[in-house]
Amino acid sequence: MKIIARIHTDFPTKFGIPRQSGIIESLQGRIVFEPEYRNTEAVRGLEEFSHIWLIWEFSEAVREDWSPTVRPPRLGGNVRKGVFATRSPFRPNPIGLSSVKLEKVEIDPKLGPVLHVSGADLMDGTPIYDIKPYIAYTDSHPEAVSGFASKPAEYLLEVDFPDTLLQKVNPELRESLIEVLAHDPRPQYHDDPERVYGMEFGGMEVKFKVDGMLLSVVDIV
Repeated sequence: MKIIARIHTDFPTKFGIPRQSGIIESLQGRIVFEPEYRNTEAVRGLEEFSHIWLIWEFSEAVREDWSPTVRPPRLGGNVRKGVFATRSPFRPNPIGLSSVKLEKVEIDPKLGPVLHVSGADLMDGTPIYDIKPYIAYTDSHPEAVSGFASKPAEYLLEVDFPDTLLQKVNPELRESLIEVLAHDPRPQYHDDPERVYGMEFGGMEVKFKVDGMLLSVVDIV
């Protein structure tokens, strides 16, 4: 397996990354190919597709051993499911799969083809092993049954973001940041209204508290 590219996003750490691709469509990312694969011929025709599959590595979850069961956060971290019945990063092979929207293919004079995507659920610098076009008539299954993950999160938090703090955020990132916070970036089994969380995003550290259904931003560093 060879790393063909790396994605660049506003998430330098795992904390706060959406739990699935496509949940927050406003999140932007750039896929830059490794020098060996910076060939415009390799992406000829890709711009004809609206979405692509990314096959990538859970680079922060590589481990020697593995467990046949994991605790999905979706179930509160208290119920065990078979690892192959989940999308947990802790797998025998740390391989991830994401469907993202292809916004455009840019030909950079130094970097070669650069893919601009939205809706990615990957950390900055994540290694990518392959890119394939998403084909609706075969890849989409509206009648599919999705087990314990059959429904999206049933709630969104109300975000209290004081204007004095919001002004510190790059205007291009404000919408995405508020959406990330509304989707509750905390581990789903955390529920301490006095705890201050820190999430790195777009070169900032966003500090916040959550009390019930209200998330309050308390500082931007």
